[in-house]
Amino acid sequence: MNAEQLKQIRAELARYRAETPYEITRQHADATLRLLDRHAKPWQRSVLEGHLTASAWVLDRSGRHVAMIHHRKLDRWLQPGGHIDDTDLSWRAAAQRELTEETGLSRFVQLADEEKLFDVDVHGIPARADEPVHLHHDLRFLFVAEVDADAGVTGSLALNADESNDCRWFALADMANDTSLGPETHRMIELSVRRFA
Repeated sequence: MNAEQLKQIRAELARYRAETPYEITRQHADATLRLLDRHAKPWQRSVLEGHLTASAWVLDRSGRHVAMIHHRKLDRWLQPGGHIDDTDLSWRAAAQRELTEETGLSRFVQLADEEKLFDVDVHGIPARADEPVHLHHDLRFLFVAEVDADAGVTGSLALNADESNDCRWFALADMANDTSLGPETHRMIELSVRRFA
């Protein structure tokens, strides 16, 4: 990560803010831009108030299924993602690295707008032995895996047992009615349905 990449994500956050249909994500984009104003390396975990993270909302080719992990520490179903490394070549590359590490997926359909933010979310992370309570400013990117989950390709995912209890494909239609999922997940389901309708 470098100054040019920070300039790029600042411009992308401004574009995203102008185009998102959700007031809450405009607020998240604003908060993330303020984080960029305050810190030279806002992706580093040493930024204790909070830092940038990157995650992947990954659909199958049909656009009807999403790959989720059951996060070991947070005990929730979430999209793959995590911390950004100094050596990541781009914000999307960080999300893709995390996606591959957590699910084994490595082949994706090229999208014309793949460098655009799909979603932005700021959320709290509970304290751990080595970290205080802090915020994750999560930069979310859309991926389409070269997998057809309708064909029963359960072997397309590989569990990373160090970080997750499980990983699997879920039908978006089933998830849309799942009240155990947070509003940020429902937002990405809605965006997916709009895109693939």
